Amino acid sequence: MNASTQSESAIVLFGHGARDPEWAGPMRRIRDTVRARPDAPRTELAFLEFMSPTLPEAIAELAAGGARRIAVVPMFLAQGGHLKRDLPVLLEAARSAHPECEITLATAAGEADPVVVAMADYAASCLD
Repeated sequence: MNASTQSESAIVLFGHGARDPEWAGPMRRIRDTVRARPDAPRTELAFLEFMSPTLPEAIAELAAGGARRIAVVPMFLAQGGHLKRDLPVLLEAARSAHPECEITLATAAGEADPVVVAMADYAASCLD
């Protein structure tokens, strides 16, 4: 990714959120791991409820900072009700509010093959 493409691209790690601030620890670790990579795109967190920023707030900040390609990555195990009902409404509003941005939606992280394999490997290692 060249510097121009990098500065125009961003990732939003989207989670449910919780009242306990420690709940977001793994998401912060994932964000920091992405950010540590060479030529990493800007990577931010967003939450459906209880925590901030919200998805609209995160996308607005990224768009204001020059992002033109934003990938929303749901940090959920599966496509449940929030991803089937709530997220499409949020994305439609964000796309309307920021027509200059291409906002894409990734598969729920827990449904991605590499994540399934990593979780299976971890489960199998629990007897070691």
